[in-house]
Amino acid sequence: MGLAGEPDGDVVVHAACNALLTAADLGDLGAHFDTSTPEWEGAAPTVLLARTAQLVRDAGFEVGNVSVQLIGERPKLGPRRAEAQEVLATALGAPVFLGSATPEGLGWIGRGDGPATIANALIVELPRRTDN
Repeated sequence: MGLAGEPDGDVVVHAACNALLTAADLGDLGAHFDTSTPEWEGAAPTVLLARTAQLVRDAGFEVGNVSVQLIGERPKLGPRRAEAQEVLATALGAPVFLGSATPEGLGWIGRGDGPATIANALIVELPRRTDN
């Protein structure tokens, strides 16, 4: 069983985007992507990730990497971890590292009501150009 609803069904991409945006002090997904507008309604998660990376770069940062921990009973990440990392890294233009944890039946996440994510983004502020 996977997650339904693009882009809202991709909790990994949402966590990665929010980690990038907050690291650059650019707000969160809701500040940049209104899914009620035609441009973002039904947009593929990788499109949101690529656009988020561009926003961060436009703000004067280089993306070092993003790490996302998926916490839940399903979907199982292990069998497709390498594939998912490659797809996300291609969209981001920087490494993406994925981990997963199973709560072993504990709490709402363990009951399978839905997954949770924790993400961290490493960004580096680029030196400002000074033109003579």
